[in-house]
Amino acid sequence: MTMRILLSTYGSRGDVQPLAGLSLGLQGLGVGAPVCAPPDAEFSELLARTGVPLLPAFSSIHQWIAWARESKLGLPEFATEMIAAQFDVLAAAAQGCDAIVATGLFPSVAAAKSVAETMGIPFIWVTFYPFSLPSPHHPPMAYPGWPHPPEMTDNLALWDFNTRAMNALFGEAVNTHRTWIGLPTVDNVRDHIFTNRPWLASDPILSPWRPTSQLDVVQTGAWILPDPRPLPANLEAFLDAGPPPVYVGFGSMPMQGAPDAARTAIEAIRAQGRRALLARGWAELAAIDDRQDCLVIGEVNQQALFRRVVAVMHHGGAGTTTTAAQAGTPQLIVPQVADQPFWARRIAELGIGAAHDGPVPTVESLSAGFSTVLARETRDRAAAIAGTIRTDGATIAAKKLVAEIAGVST
Repeated sequence: MTMRILLSTYGSRGDVQPLAGLSLGLQGLGVGAPVCAPPDAEFSELLARTGVPLLPAFSSIHQWIAWARESKLGLPEFATEMIAAQFDVLAAAAQGCDAIVATGLFPSVAAAKSVAETMGIPFIWVTFYPFSLPSPHHPPMAYPGWPHPPEMTDNLALWDFNTRAMNALFGEAVNTHRTWIGLPTVDNVRDHIFTNRPWLASDPILSPWRPTSQLDVVQTGAWILPDPRPLPANLEAFLDAGPPPVYVGFGSMPMQGAPDAARTAIEAIRAQGRRALLARGWAELAAIDDRQDCLVIGEVNQQALFRRVVAVMHHGGAGTTTTAAQAGTPQLIVPQVADQPFWARRIAELGIGAAHDGPVPTVESLSAGFSTVLARETRDRAAAIAGTIRTDGATIAAKKLVAEIAGVST
């Protein structure tokens, strides 16, 4: 019988695309690997283009975000709704599967974990950045309503605080649902759902994991989805019409705190004597005039494009950071939330770009960043680091996953 592994996520493109890369790696080994993800058009098109089966999650991510804002639910109530809805979807999707690999928003991962338990099959949680994993070497991310106490500076103490925060925010939702489906309650929802052997799908040069006694982490390298698409004709024409431009894109970030981000970026880029290439994205970036030194594009092959630009200015998502690093192109990261400040600090530490101070750019702050990013030493360093970035993380993960599941099932 052919092995079948359900890949589950609920989140943005940065959560969906790596699973598509893993799915292709598994398919290459003869393993069925459908992806359960939000049925938004951009994800449906991505998976259809790559031949990865899509099993729709309980709701479009855009519709869910809009509903959550209108309903004004708190995080505990939000979690209760998502866990129940996603559990029903995953319980059906996982029929006949030998394991579940899950990432994305915590309530969705919690639902996937419960499905795996009820079916008695292996469960693996994957993260795309190391600082989401408990460690004495770094602090956790603070949750809304649970800011870190200023007097608490020890990392392990902060991770204990994180346990209390996650129990307060998600514990009732997780345990109420577990009781309802006949599973025992848990005292520590974070550690139960994330397990003591999580997988880290990030590049060991860009984001190395420092081993600890707390966790047995499996770092595979980033799960990169190959993109063979040619660039659109109008983009090729723009690239050929002058010197390499600066790419600006914020991916799935709506940039509500920086509504003038497009104008600010264009003015700062023009001040450097450079052309600008704006990716529309969720922020709906748009041109500010009809000058020919700026082009606005939709979703394109970043793997090809980033090799044709002089710099990449972005929000600091794991996927965009890795793609730019692979291309050997300097980066200016304007971090907004979650893992993005980590990636901004990391590319600055590596000397392959600059980290913007805070989420709201100004012409002056971007100009300071570009002075670093466009310097020859930064370009040289980015080119040197590019050759060290792994491209086979999804293949490594697929082979390891199949071997582990086969070992469990025999």
